Amino acid sequence: MHRVVVDEPYRFVPPYRPRWFSKLFRLWLKPFLRRRYGLVDYTFTGLENLRNSIAAQDGIILCPNHCRDADPMLIGMLCKATPCHVYSMASWHIFNQSALEAAVVRMLGGFSVFREGIDREALDTAVRIVSTAERPLVVFPEGVISRSNDRLLPLMDGVSFIARMAAKKRAELAPNSRVVVIPVGIRYELLGDPETSANPALTRIERQTFWNTHEDQPLLDRIRRLATALLAAREVEILGDARSGPVRPRIRSLIDHVLQPSERRWLGKPRSGDVIIRVKDLRAAILPELLRGHLTPQETRERWKVLTNCYYCQTLSLYPEGYLDADERGPLTPERIVETVHRLEEDLTDRVTMRPEWRVHFRIGEPIPADAARKPRGEDPLHKELRQRMLQLLGIQDWWPMDPMTVLAE
Repeated sequence: MHRVVVDEPYRFVPPYRPRWFSKLFRLWLKPFLRRRYGLVDYTFTGLENLRNSIAAQDGIILCPNHCRDADPMLIGMLCKATPCHVYSMASWHIFNQSALEAAVVRMLGGFSVFREGIDREALDTAVRIVSTAERPLVVFPEGVISRSNDRLLPLMDGVSFIARMAAKKRAELAPNSRVVVIPVGIRYELLGDPETSANPALTRIERQTFWNTHEDQPLLDRIRRLATALLAAREVEILGDARSGPVRPRIRSLIDHVLQPSERRWLGKPRSGDVIIRVKDLRAAILPELLRGHLTPQETRERWKVLTNCYYCQTLSLYPEGYLDADERGPLTPERIVETVHRLEEDLTDRVTMRPEWRVHFRIGEPIPADAARKPRGEDPLHKELRQRMLQLLGIQDWWPMDPMTVLAE
């Protein structure tokens, strides 16, 4: 399990403003992305949209989709092509994984945001950056890594809030200027054969999961077998034994079995709907107790068990139903196959050994002006427009339901 929750008092990490390090880092960025993530080629469409907004001295919020852990570093290639420097909001846990990583993220313009509560310092910093047009601000509006290039998760409200507050302040500082939100679609194209990329990783996972490997089986059958093993392992851990029957109700039942008792205790009532939001709300309710340090060792272990189970519920929810099917949503692509194996390897072994080569396509959309007026009741028009533009740039539709589903055929 990745350490995405930090049981230490939150301390805001401000951005590093000098530009010398980001300039120097660009000399190393391309070989780093090749070696670390297999990214070997890049294309850019719509760069003039970003360049024109910079030239007009707009306050800019850049909003890319977030389907891979490479995305934050990958933004450096967009900055290099523009060229420009950016600031970016990064989850607090990023600054607690290693001292070196924390230093690099900060010196590249990253600053912390506390996802499990209201972070006034982070919001004030973001609004100030945008309202003064100091640099473009990068915000990943999905809030988590979707792990699927053909799916866009629900967007968080933070972008709209920052844009409106910054627009209000910008109007005071420079009445004829504006604040804009620029959507960015990042698409990964697999270079090579999916079986060549996936089979070695599948064999390694099978050796850890089964008594035998299954190289003689079709690729999709091997993936579905391992996906079934992942679900069964979680059922045994949480429920005591593996269940039978259709997959979709099993996943819903497992997630509700984990989340709803905790929701009754910490949120007052059981909930349903998007798992990402449910997990986020539970973390926000449980973490303050841990941070105060007044719990007994047994109570501390109990809270961490709940948080761990929440993490696994979230990973299960990120397997879209039918992602490995060819249907009215389009053909089964090599990218979906490799994405799914990547996801399985990470969830079953907590590490990724796959390093296929990828071409990355950046698609930068037209700026969306932010209104300084108070958000209207109901759905936010800026939020709605941003989502529609991002879907268009990615070339996808809202096919994939947000309920917890799986890649397995029922």
